[in-house]
Amino acid sequence: MIDAPSSTWFTSSPHWGWYIIAYFFLGGLAGGCYFLASLIDLAGRPEDRRLARLGYYVAFPLVLICGLLLTIDLGRPLRFWHMLIQRNTFEPMFKAWSPMSFGSWAVLVFGIFSFLSFLAALAEEDRPIYRGVRRLRFAWFQQLRPPSPLGTALAVIGGIAGYFLAGYTGILLAVTNRPIWADTPLLGLLFIVSAASSSAALLVLLAYRRGWTMPGVRNLLRMDDWVLAFEVVVVIAVIVSLGPVARAWLNVWGLLLAFTVVGGMIVPLVMSWRARTLTLSNVTTAATLVLVGGLLLRIVIVLSSEAI
Repeated sequence: MIDAPSSTWFTSSPHWGWYIIAYFFLGGLAGGCYFLASLIDLAGRPEDRRLARLGYYVAFPLVLICGLLLTIDLGRPLRFWHMLIQRNTFEPMFKAWSPMSFGSWAVLVFGIFSFLSFLAALAEEDRPIYRGVRRLRFAWFQQLRPPSPLGTALAVIGGIAGYFLAGYTGILLAVTNRPIWADTPLLGLLFIVSAASSSAALLVLLAYRRGWTMPGVRNLLRMDDWVLAFEVVVVIAVIVSLGPVARAWLNVWGLLLAFTVVGGMIVPLVMSWRARTLTLSNVTTAATLVLVGGLLLRIVIVLSSEAI
């Protein structure tokens, strides 16, 4: 038996399965893509605005899917509103001591910001398919994009909300009393770094497939390389911080974690650093490996604890 504090072992499993794993992964992508889009909007060049719009286009549909996944996972989906509204008084229900309450409101607040930015991106597009947006008098939504004061405020606050959503899932696991989850303080950091690497990879992949070569794409590529290198360091730190509990990964879960680190972090790094020119094929392969690695990381973290 693993030598670990007895308090680590007495709680029952929350029985989180694939709905929650998908939420953890897609929530990280939604928050990460929005955060990166807001940074590009605030600090990027004018030619990078298309890339920022792409981030907003990704974030809003993904957060909608996250809300759907959480609702289905409740078991009684029609009662999802009980997480936000008191049943008897119909007043807002926010429990500062409850990570679940924090998470429910975080998804809602981020969903509102991502929706507004989504509409702003649509209103700014100069394509026939989106002209109906302007005909419906939504042209003023362009004011919700920087450099306007309102757009700047939206990007800053929405970016913070996206950052919180990306890391909140790891913090949610850490405050439980389950093995592995409760035995390291680094899960929040790990999930934030993983969300950053996966989100950057997704935006780069989508941009390359559109033939975009603006400076923001190259900056995202360089950023993703550094984030992936840091992610390897964070994974090692998580394993070290677990102490004797890390022996829980001396099985198939440990092999899957090793595959995730090698295939989803180190191999894309090597491909990027050794490539003289980044072709669509190279970028597609590397980005796909990063995205699969981000998903596998959450599978290992969630299901390995559930299996104990």
